[in-house]
Amino acid sequence: MAVTAKDEVTKATKRMDELHIPYELIHYAIDTGDLSGEHAADDMELPYDVVYKTLVLRGNNTGVIEACIPSGCELDIEALARVSGNDKVAMVNQKELFLLTGYVMGGCSPIKSGKLYPVYIHSDALNHEKFAVNAGARGQMFYMPAQEFAKAAKAQFADIAKKKR
Repeated sequence: MAVTAKDEVTKATKRMDELHIPYELIHYAIDTGDLSGEHAADDMELPYDVVYKTLVLRGNNTGVIEACIPSGCELDIEALARVSGNDKVAMVNQKELFLLTGYVMGGCSPIKSGKLYPVYIHSDALNHEKFAVNAGARGQMFYMPAQEFAKAAKAQFADIAKKKR
């Protein structure tokens, strides 16, 4: 689906259109004081396990990698390191985020027209008909089948998240 006038055109939506991968855009109210996935899920009235957040990390062997995990979960650092071929992974500094991805915090999508990093999506995304993940702008998310999103992101599915304590 092409972007309509009310939707923000981003590198991610342009790339999806170039790949001819259908998607739906859904929106939530932006709160710069709360850029969490939980806020987005609450505003869209979707369960936390359907709304995914994108995290950007650096592995000691592979360099930059991205992880998409459910909003109600935390990243399992050890599991991500293992599946990505690293001994250690750590979040990138927030100041580096735009330089590495071209996106700002709260608006980061693994879909890019430029540099592609390895992407890992928590496998529970496959349990839902559709899941929501950032479309390259704060307040805007793709809502689509995880398999289709993974095609565009060249992503792998893996168990990389755990429930928050």
